[in-house]
Amino acid sequence: MLRLPSQWLSRSLQAARPISTQPTRRAPAAPLGPGKERVFVVGVGMTKFSKPLGSDGPTYTDMAKEAVSNALSDARLPYEAIEAANVGYVFGSSTRGQRSLYEMGLSGIPISNCNNNCSTGSTALFQSRGLVAGGLARCTLALGVEKMQKGALEVGAEENPNPLDKHVLGMAKCVGGPPDAPIAPWLFAHAGREHSKRYGTTKTQYARVAEKNHRHSVNNPNAQFQDEYTLDQILGSKEICHPLTKLQCSPTSDGAAAVVLANEEFVKVNGLQDKAVEIRGISMTTDVSTVFDDPIQLIGYDMAVKAADEAYQQAGLTVADVNVVELHDCFSTNELIMYEALGLCNKGEGGSLVDSGNNTYGGRYVVNPSGGLISKGHPLGATGLAQCTELTWQLRGEADKRQVSGASVGLQHNLGLGGAAVVTLYTKYQ
Repeated sequence: MLRLPSQWLSRSLQAARPISTQPTRRAPAAPLGPGKERVFVVGVGMTKFSKPLGSDGPTYTDMAKEAVSNALSDARLPYEAIEAANVGYVFGSSTRGQRSLYEMGLSGIPISNCNNNCSTGSTALFQSRGLVAGGLARCTLALGVEKMQKGALEVGAEENPNPLDKHVLGMAKCVGGPPDAPIAPWLFAHAGREHSKRYGTTKTQYARVAEKNHRHSVNNPNAQFQDEYTLDQILGSKEICHPLTKLQCSPTSDGAAAVVLANEEFVKVNGLQDKAVEIRGISMTTDVSTVFDDPIQLIGYDMAVKAADEAYQQAGLTVADVNVVELHDCFSTNELIMYEALGLCNKGEGGSLVDSGNNTYGGRYVVNPSGGLISKGHPLGATGLAQCTELTWQLRGEADKRQVSGASVGLQHNLGLGGAAVVTLYTKYQ
C-alpha cells in the first residue's frame, strides 16, 4: 500500500496546476502488430512469495537466481541460450538486473532494466517478447524480482512533482477531500464506492472476491498466504478504507519470477513443443485523456479497456474464447471493476458476475486460480511474470490441484498506477 507524506500532499493540494480533463484530439493509432515472428513461452519459474523478511531473508540476487534457474530447467535450456534479457523491479538501485543475472554467468548479452510500478513484470515480458517478435533475438528472458519493506509504501517528500500527484489530486477533487488512508487503498476504495453508487454494488460482493481468492490460494504452494476465510471473517477484519478490509488488500511481498521466450524455429529445433505456450496478443497502454474524470477512470479502467481490445484484436480471439484469467486484484474492488473493463461482463454487472459464481471453478471463467495478489502476494516487479507462470502451467495442464479443466485460452491483466496496463492472451501450442 502506498503512503504519501503529509507535507507533500499539503503542498501539492495548494500549489498544483489545475488538471485538464479535456480530450486531446489525435488521429486514432493502430495497435502494435504481432511482429514477424510467433512468440512462445517455453520456460517459467518462480520463488515462493513471502512477507518481507529484510536481512533475515534471501537477497534479491538469491531470489533472482532461483527463479531464473527454475525457468531454464523448465525449458531444458542452458543460460547461454538466452540472447537478451529484460529485468523488472520497482525498489532498488540502477543495474540491479545485471547484478541479478550475473549470478547465472557473464555472457555479454544486452540486459535492460525497467520500472513501471505494479505492472513492471509484464512490462519486462512485453519488452522481451518484442525482441523475439521483431526478429532481433531467437530466445530471450524476462525476470521480475522485488525485495520490499513491511507496511504501507512510502513516497519521499523530495520528489517534485511526484509521479502520482495528478492521480491523488484528481481523486481528491472527485471525492471532495484529501486522503484519509494510505494512498493505494484510498484510491481503489473510492473507485469501489463510485461503482456502488452507480450500479448498486455491495460491500458483500467485494468481499466475495477476496473470499474466492483466499479459497483458491489453499492449493498454491507458492502463495504467501494459503488460508481460507469465511465471508464473515473477511468483512469483519480490520477496515483499511471503506469498503476495503485488510483481507481484501494485497500484501507487501518478497519474490521473483522468470519467463523464457522463443520463436517458433527455436522451439522446433530444440524440441520444446511440449513446453510451448503462445503469446497470441499483448498490449501495453498508458493513461488516456479520461483518466481524471472520475474515481473509476483514475484506477486505470479506460487504459485496461484499450489494452484488452488491442490484445483481442491481435490474437484474433474474443472474451468468449477465454476460460482462465489472472487479473490484477491489488484490492477486491479492482478485480470486480476490471471484470467489466476486460469484457468478462457488461458495464455495471461485475457484482452480478460475482453472485453468479462465474468467476470460479464450475463457472464461466476461473479468475485468479493462483489466489491472486490478495493471497499469492504482490512483489511489484515479479507480479506480472508470476501471472504468466500460472497461466502457462494452466494451459500445459500442470497446475496440480488448481488446474482449470479444459483450459485452452488464458487472459492476463497487470496494472500499474501512474500508469500502465498490460493485457496478454495465451493459447496452447498448435
